[in-house]
This record gives sequence, structure tokens and C-alpha cells, in this order.
Amino acid sequence: MSLMLSKVELRISCKDLSSKDALSASDPVVVVKSREPSGKYTEVGRTEKVKNCNSPEFAEAIELDYRFEEFQQLKFKVIDIDNDSETLDDDDDLGSVELTLAQIVSEKELTKTLSKSSDQSDSTITIKATEITNVHEVEFSLRGEGLDKKDFLGKSDPFLEIYKSEPNEEWTLVYKSEIAKATLNPVWNKFSVRIQALCGGDMNSPIKVSCCIDFDKDGEHDLIGECYASLSDLIDVKPLPSIALINPKKRAKKKGYKKSGRITFARCKIVKKYSFLDYVFGGCKINFTVTTQPLIPSSCGVDFTGSNGDPRRKDSLHYLEGMRPNEYSQAIQSIGRVIQDYDSDQMYPAFGFGAKIPPNHEISHEFPLNMNPQNPYCQGVEGLMAAYHSAIRNVRLWGPTNIAPIINHVGRFAFEAQLNPKAAQYFVLLIITDGEITDMEETSHAIVRASRLPMSIIIVGVGNADFTAMEFLDGDDGVLTSFVDGSKAVRDVVQFVPFRKFKMSSVSALSSSVLGEIPQQVTEYFSMQNLPPGGETQASNPDSTTL
Repeated sequence: MSLMLSKVELRISCKDLSSKDALSASDPVVVVKSREPSGKYTEVGRTEKVKNCNSPEFAEAIELDYRFEEFQQLKFKVIDIDNDSETLDDDDDLGSVELTLAQIVSEKELTKTLSKSSDQSDSTITIKATEITNVHEVEFSLRGEGLDKKDFLGKSDPFLEIYKSEPNEEWTLVYKSEIAKATLNPVWNKFSVRIQALCGGDMNSPIKVSCCIDFDKDGEHDLIGECYASLSDLIDVKPLPSIALINPKKRAKKKGYKKSGRITFARCKIVKKYSFLDYVFGGCKINFTVTTQPLIPSSCGVDFTGSNGDPRRKDSLHYLEGMRPNEYSQAIQSIGRVIQDYDSDQMYPAFGFGAKIPPNHEISHEFPLNMNPQNPYCQGVEGLMAAYHSAIRNVRLWGPTNIAPIINHVGRFAFEAQLNPKAAQYFVLLIITDGEITDMEETSHAIVRASRLPMSIIIVGVGNADFTAMEFLDGDDGVLTSFVDGSKAVRDVVQFVPFRKFKMSSVSALSSSVLGEIPQQVTEYFSMQNLPPGGETQASNPDSTTL
């Protein structure tokens, strides 16, 4: 499942539709259908009908969930509505076009010719995509002053909880701060909360801030006090809002009770957090390599070591003559067909490693699949597959399995892109291997350096090997540390999956699994660099990483 689900709005217009009615122009409506894995098309929305118009601009938009990691194929069918019936079977077909949602969002505005009979050759449909998900956040800096002392043996250990107001007069916890140790005047770390999560987008909706103390010995908490406000009361207000904390039990029992301290909002500011689609619409290109591809530049590295077995034998992971494509081919096709629509020229560099290559049959850990060092690019997924098949028949599987060279190769391109003060490129490297890594120290170091670059790494493990080392590189269980110099990754850039996990299900599930983290990794990198979409620098960039 995608970690960053977005909704997009598609606005549609047509030009030069044919007239099916003898005495007037057509009455067109556009029906949008989504292709299911079974091949069946299901309607996901339709525009209103525009009367007597052959070049309509439709007011009703189509809203869709956008998932970067999925192949979302859509059909746009233009119909001339001649009656009030709900069914469209008895209405005239004015033309249709099939597109992927990725094609539309990568172009932002796309015009295509409608396919139909020859009299429709000049009819076009234009689709404009915009994101409608609210990703704004409120950035807070809060401090407490003069809090009640609750710990008889020392000062309190206070923390904050922030709650959203619900329609049923209940409260939902949306944020909990760290514990400030032994203080009655705490200053908590700066934090951010999405506006949608905090108040549902209603700036006048109340939020509740509770200040509690932590009792380490028994694990129980005790309320110091609470206060209420709305974002409209707090945003960019001067002087700084300082609100009294009230403890309801104390107020009910104690005469003359005034407060249990104060909470000061040292900062309460709306901050635009850019989404993945913001960067797509802003012109960011993804480059894919098998070990690369664009919106985000990507690459592909294919394991040609001897542990894969003789390609002429049926038990080889590289066997090509079977009725079903081998696991390497399936991985390339599944992931490539999703990413290809983000690359305007669909030219992908592809490399192999761990083989003896012609003409001298020297061992190489970084050779182009098409055997052209001056131009390692392949045209589309079909070109990738052709280069892979050719390489299998012309190289000698050997070893060892060193993947650091291919990571560093793509890293050099990512480093050059980093020097451009625009959120213009991001690189995705796909590595397909049977899992026996022999340069773990160098690989861990290469990944740590890649974490500072506009780059992500997808590793697909084929066969039945022990992938413990790959799971370590994934970093989901902790921050990856370089075995070379002890430096730590600044973000998680590796996603590993074993292919065998998807052999019994749809291969499309493979792309969903390995690509689901890419949008978040893209936004994390550009946010870390203070780069908004379109290239307008918000702040000075951190020091560049050197390779």
C-alpha cells in the first residue's frame, strides 16, 4: 500500500467532435472507466452532459485516487446522449482514448486524438490533472511556564497531548510530545501536525492541549491542566499567545483556584509540505535504471553471477526458453511498466554485473546490457528486455556478486543532479539479484552515501537464497550504518522484496510493494534540501555530498 495516497482531479474538454444529430451539434458526456486486473473496465466517473456543443469544456471534474506504485489504466469514452436513459448502449459513440493516470499526471495537461472512424480523426480530448489532497501542516513550538509540581520527590516530567474535536463531542489524540525531564518550565521540541488531522481543515474548530506528567515508577500519568483554542486564534498572532492551563478537578474542589501554569505558543505557523505530485507537476524527472528511469531518473542492475545457474538449463534463474518469463524478466516488466510513463523519452540505462563479457571475457561489475559503453540506454521496457536477452546469450556468468559499483555509478549521476539548485531530477535504481552479496562493507557505505542524494534503490531478490543480508540493507529495523567509516544513513532509501513472495499472486503486486515508498522518499529528499517544486529555493542548501 502506498504510504502517500493522493487524490487527483481530472478536468476534461474536447474539440471538434462530430455531429451525430442531423439538425444540431452533439450532446456529449465523457465516461471514465478504470481497468481492473481481470481486464474488465469499471466506471469511476462521468462528466455532465453539454447540450449542442462539439467543443465542450466540462464543469464536473473526475476525482481519482492516485497511486504511484500501481499501473492505473483508464479509458475516456465520449458519448452523444440522445435520451434520458441511464444506459449508454443506445447512444452514439464519439470516440475514445486509453491512457494511464501516470501519463496524465506526468504531463499535467495531455491532449490526444480520439480513436474512432475516419470522420473522427480531428476530434481531440484534453485532460488536465491537479492534486486536491491538502498537505499543509501547522508547525508548533510550545513551552510551559510555572507548571504545578506533581512529583513529591522532585520536579515534574511534563509532556503534551494535542487533541482534535470530533462532531460527537469527543476528542481524538493527534500528537504526543516527548517528555521534558525534571522541569516546571519545559520547552518541547518543534513539531508539525497536518491541518486535516488537527481540525479537518476548519480553522475555527477547537483543539485541546493537555499537559500531563509522567510517573516512571508505575507508568501512570497525571493531568497538570488543559487549554483550548482554534488555529484562527493562534496562527501568526502577536504578542505570542499564552493560555492558562486549567485542571477541572482542582477548579471544582479548590476555592480561589486560578490556573496550573501556562502554555505559550512560541510558534504556530502554517507550512506548505509539498507532495510527490507537487514535484511531478513542477517538472521533476524520474530516471529509471535496470539499474534507471525519469520523473525520477532510474537504473537497472542485473545479476549475472554463476550462482544463477547455466542459462541453458531449465533450473537456471536466467533460463529464457520456458513458456513463462523467468523471474528477472517478470521483475523488469512489472516495475518498468509503472515507471515508464514518467519518462518523456523512455530511454533507460541498464547494466549487468558479475559476468565475463566479450570480446576479452574479462570480469565486470558494471557493464551495459546492450554492450555499448558510449550509449547504455535502452528504448522502453521492450528495449530493456531485448538487451537483457541478448546479454544472457553473450556473456559468461561468473562472480563475485559486487553491487557497490553499480550503486556508485548511479550515485555519480545523482550527485551531478544535486548540484542543480532545482528539484529537477531524482534517480531510482532497480537491482535484481539472487542474493549472495560479496561486498557487504562497500555496499553499506555506498547506500549510506546514496541516502544524501536524490536517489532510491529497489532490490528484488530472485530464487530461494537466504536474503538476510538484503533485509539488513533495507534499514526498516534501524538506521543503516556504514561498515567502512561508521557514518549513518540520513534517510531510508532501500526497499527490498523477495520475488518468491509474489510468485503465487499477480506480478503487479510486486510493483505495488517495491514502489510504494518511492513518493515519500522523493518528498523527504527535497524537503531535506529545502527545495520546493519548480526550483524556487526556500533556503540555502546543506553541504553537498561528495563521491
